[in-house]
Parts: sequence; C-alpha cells; structure tokens
Amino acid sequence: MAATNDLLDGPLTEQHRELGATFAEFGGWNMPVSYSGTVAEHTAVRAAVGLFDVSHLGKALVSGPGAAEFCNAALTNDLGKIAPGKAQYTMCCNDAGGVVDDLIAYLVSDDEVFLVPNAANTAAVVAALRTAAPTGIEITDQHRDYGVLAVQGPRSAEVLGALGLPADMAYMAFADAVLTVAGAARPVRVCRTGYTGEHGYEVLPTWSDTPAVFAALLAEVTARDGLPAGLGARDTLRTEMGYALHGHELSPAITPNQARSGWAVGWGKPAFFGRDALLAEKEAGPVRRLYGLRATGRGIPRAGCDVLDREGGARIGECTSGTFSPSAQVGIALALLDTASGVKKGDTVVVDVRGRALPCEVVLPPFVQSHV
Repeated sequence: MAATNDLLDGPLTEQHRELGATFAEFGGWNMPVSYSGTVAEHTAVRAAVGLFDVSHLGKALVSGPGAAEFCNAALTNDLGKIAPGKAQYTMCCNDAGGVVDDLIAYLVSDDEVFLVPNAANTAAVVAALRTAAPTGIEITDQHRDYGVLAVQGPRSAEVLGALGLPADMAYMAFADAVLTVAGAARPVRVCRTGYTGEHGYEVLPTWSDTPAVFAALLAEVTARDGLPAGLGARDTLRTEMGYALHGHELSPAITPNQARSGWAVGWGKPAFFGRDALLAEKEAGPVRRLYGLRATGRGIPRAGCDVLDREGGARIGECTSGTFSPSAQVGIALALLDTASGVKKGDTVVVDVRGRALPCEVVLPPFVQSHV
C-alpha cells in the first residue's frame, strides 16, 4: 500500500470528506470505502439506487484513420460485432495470454475508440498499444480529463430521467449529452453499464465538471431512497455477481480461459495480443478454472485462502476474492481450482480460513440474480 501522502486524489475528495467517507488506497488512489456502512450501501443499490465515484478508472483515446481496426487487432473481443454508439467489455493480454487489463471500449467511430481501463493498469495498456500502433494512430492518456460516476440500481433510470439525461438505451449503449446544472451546460457521456449486476449507468463528465455533476446526481439519488456508495459495496456487489477484478480473478498470470472470460475473446479473429497462447491453452484445456464457493458452515472465505479437497486434504486451489454476501446472507468466494482435481459444480470443498476448516459448495456464479 502506498503511503497516504503519495496517493492520488480524484476530483471529489473534499465532497467525500463532507459526506463522512472513510478512505483507503486502491490502485494508487485515495478512494472512499464507505459512508454509512457497506451493508447499507449495498442494500440501497439492490433495492433502490446508489451513486459511486469511480473517477480513478483510467481513460485513453485511440484516434486516427483505422483506429477501430487497430484496436480490434490488439484487444481480445471483436469490435466488428458492435456499431458506433456501443461499448464492449474486452481485455488487453500479454504474449503468454495473461491479462494486462480488462477494460471497456467505447466505439465512437471507425477512427475513434475511447477506452476505460483499470486505474493501476492504464499506463501499461497505453504503453502496449503505443508499441503496436502503426503510423497515424495516436494513443492519448486522458486519465485526468474525465470523471466517472456510476448510478446503479432499479431506480437509476429515474435519476437520469429527472436530470434530462438519456436513460432509455440498450445495455452497453452510450450517448453524449449535456447536463445543465449550477448555471452551466456540462457535456457528459452516458453508458448503460456498470459493475453491480443491477440496471445502471456510468456518467462521464469532464474532470472539472465532476463535482457539479456529482452533486446533481446525489440529490436525485437521495430523493429516491438511495445512498452514496463506496468501494466496499462495489466489491460485495461485484463478488455476488462473480464479476472479475483485475489483480484477483484476472492478472498477467491468469488467462481469460482460466477466468471463464473466454466469452470476451473473438476466437475467430486473425490477430489480437496473446492469440496464439490463448488458442493453444483453449485446445489443451486450462490447468485451473474459476468457480464460486458458497459457505455451508459459519465463516467467511477470504482472498488468499487455500482450498482443499476435504478437511486436512490436498490443496486444490486458492480463493481469489471472498466476502460476506449481504443479499444471500452467507460467506461467498471466487476461487481458481485445479482442473486435475476433478472438482465440479455441486461438490463440497474446504476453505482453510486461518487454520479453521470452512466447508463450501462449489457453484457457478452469479450468487444472486442479475438485473442488468
């Protein structure tokens, strides 16, 4: 963990302090973990609406003639399957097939692709793309040019509609709009996506406009029984859905095949970073696969805990994420398990939680129903 005085502040640090947030380091940034409590914020998102500041996420622009074609030859998913005005989950892999980062690609036009990588990996993604880019393609790091505000929950469309922002759009569609607030017209990009498993949106204002846009969104959120929500709730929400977090379920040493993210790979494409290694692994079968674990005893599995085939038995894997599920009221985890163990859905395994054996059922996420 970086020293406090070395952490980067987003555009809303003072606003978070005024709201009583607790802070922690994440990806080198000083981030709000919770305001009123993780469980309350989690519940607000599932039942009504929550507002997250995720401005620490990276932003990068790929521009120039054939920018979309270049991105398609670099990133895993097939941009040819979507049209301008749509976004796509994709990955940037290394030559061994490991994941440098997972990110969202916004297809603006054939000559412009806007990328939202994870905070700590933005520089690595930009560097990888710049190394491979042909003459005429420019990759611009725009990390501090835009904020990112996530409005998530069943009442999220009401929040956007009350402010005159586009809300009636298909999943992963985006639109550019103008929000007039505090006496000024402020351009924003709105995308129908999120990281919670609920109906939701991500709103991207300019960095300097983020405080005014956040205030306007928060007023509408709280008017609908919603709450500002921090990274604590973001993590419990995404774990319930089985969504990967880079550095846990995905990493330079963990491939899309192992993480069950092969659906985000355009296997028929002639080129993308790591293609040969991933195709070979797919054909041979990965040596480990991601599963969900639902505790059947009292306890909470945590990231880093060993998974055993039985109490006192052989180690067959490791938890990559673990938490208490406020929705299911049970301990849950994501875990990479060795395929050679023969483990399958419905089996019982044991998680070693600080020397105590916690029995868990092997499942395939999500742990709760998705409403995206």
